Amino acid sequence: MTPQAQYAKTTSVSTDRTIAEIKALVMKYGATQFGLLEQPDKFAVAFEYGNLQVRFEIELPDRNDRRFTHTATRQARHPDTARTHWEQACRSLYRSLLLVIKAKLEGVAAGVTSFEKEFYAFIVLPSGQTVYEATGEQVDHAIMTGYTGHLALEAPR
Repeated sequence: MTPQAQYAKTTSVSTDRTIAEIKALVMKYGATQFGLLEQPDKFAVAFEYGNLQVRFEIELPDRNDRRFTHTATRQARHPDTARTHWEQACRSLYRSLLLVIKAKLEGVAAGVTSFEKEFYAFIVLPSGQTVYEATGEQVDHAIMTGYTGHLALEAPR
């Protein structure tokens, strides 16, 4: 069960401003490149740190989800009101991503952890997949089955 998002749920900060803050933050901590990909149903933030490429890909909520289109009492909302509620949820997601990236970078800067450990799942492999995308199913399977052997990426073909 996913907990209901609470962080920045009433923020008025635009998504554009949050992206600018994320870019400034990663550049301040040593990133050499920054990119943004926006699609109707998701967005991705990518940056290069040393010789590593990192990508955070976030799915946006469905505009037609009942939490936007209807009130708590199941009354249909006006389309403009539904869009306003959806936009608020998107602003909250962007702010949450900023918080996650900032916490990771602060932990690295303080010596609590290393960049590689903290950003491991989001490091982009030569295949274009993140480490999580390439190994997530194997890790899930190992956890479910109690497998204690070695996990390995498939060799390139």
